[in-house]
Amino acid sequence: MGTQSRTLFAGLLAMAMLSGVPATWAQSPPLNATDSDPVRMGWMLGSPPPPDKLIRFADGSHLRFPQTRWSFANFRRFMPSTNVWRGDGPVAALPRALRSDIDAVTFTPLGSDQTMTWAQSLDANYTDAILVLHKGRVVYERYFGVMTPHSPHMAMSVTKSFVGTLGAMLVAEGRLDENALVTKYIPELAGSAWRDATVRQVLDMTTGLRYSENYADPDAEVWQHARAGGILPRPPGYAGPKSFYEFLPTVQKEGGHGEAFAYKTVNTDVLGWLIRRATGQTLGDVLSERIWRKLGAEQDAYLLVDSEGTEFAGGGLNAALGDMARFGEMIRRGGRYNGQQIVPKAVVDDIRRGADQARFAKAGYRLLPAWSYRDMWWVSHDEHGAFSARGIHGQAIYIDPKAELVIARFASHPLAANANLDPTSLPAYAALAEHLMR
Repeated sequence: MGTQSRTLFAGLLAMAMLSGVPATWAQSPPLNATDSDPVRMGWMLGSPPPPDKLIRFADGSHLRFPQTRWSFANFRRFMPSTNVWRGDGPVAALPRALRSDIDAVTFTPLGSDQTMTWAQSLDANYTDAILVLHKGRVVYERYFGVMTPHSPHMAMSVTKSFVGTLGAMLVAEGRLDENALVTKYIPELAGSAWRDATVRQVLDMTTGLRYSENYADPDAEVWQHARAGGILPRPPGYAGPKSFYEFLPTVQKEGGHGEAFAYKTVNTDVLGWLIRRATGQTLGDVLSERIWRKLGAEQDAYLLVDSEGTEFAGGGLNAALGDMARFGEMIRRGGRYNGQQIVPKAVVDDIRRGADQARFAKAGYRLLPAWSYRDMWWVSHDEHGAFSARGIHGQAIYIDPKAELVIARFASHPLAANANLDPTSLPAYAALAEHLMR
């Protein structure tokens, strides 16, 4: 096992220990996609399930692999949530033109000299569901394990791109001033790291925060954030913040704002707070009113909430795969979909232009050279102008404007970081784009 893999396994071991979960699985390579299939393993079957097939929130086993291959598709059973209503309008059809040649598309993973097929990459990345749109038509669709076309799945940090899009829309409308200090809208953060940060710095994550997302560090602030929001069970005698609103004012500054990109989930929770202040609505209602109802979504989505009912803006969206694809297609089309302009074209254009690549480079993403981060979207600046929404364990909406391609994927890879999937996923997406353009 290489140095990077050992570090990541250490992080997962720490997560397991902090969650009170037996962590023996993290001491050796995990089961492969076939052997960890949640149907094959029989999770949560029975009335009640037998003890060895039971998944619980209280012991943190809902975040333990291979249980995550079931729990990521059933997260509402472990945490409180709020609906994102699809509205009462008709479903926007996804025309179908399925192709039989995609599984055989070949590519070479980054850092390898061995080719791989598209079909092999799905197992390598522990894919739970994947849908490919080309020119607005479904050309490929697969579901694995417990996933079905109507099943919601945890989107993780893909949520950030939805929230970032909403924030950028409010900036375009003048309801949020991107150059204003965050404290103009949220004076409660006057004693925090955001006291002298601007709305734009939050949107592009160029804030200087003392906040670590190092999962190998049991003292990292990410654990405090997760416990405050109720994403992880709290240990006996816990006396820390008990909600997102209680936690955010405790985050302090480290370094300067506007100097470098630094990926910190708490920025998105601050943006969620800004959206609530600017609209007077819950984040779920804003998402429903401005995007979900207009998309012609097939299913209600839902957002995880803390003990006070505040949505987890940084990663709490759960939705069906087809609706994720509809969102991606709407963005690909410049914000227009289902017969209406849902997101202003100027907002989509701004996202696609990206941000300062030099500031992004300071974050050290070796597999994402020359990328940037704008309005909580990851922008490649490649010759196809590809950009994406990305979440841990393999969640993604990938948009290639030149190839007229949208890929929506859910996954439950045992390792969280996208660095474990990018060597396979990014060249696979590029190969598929070239294949479909022929």
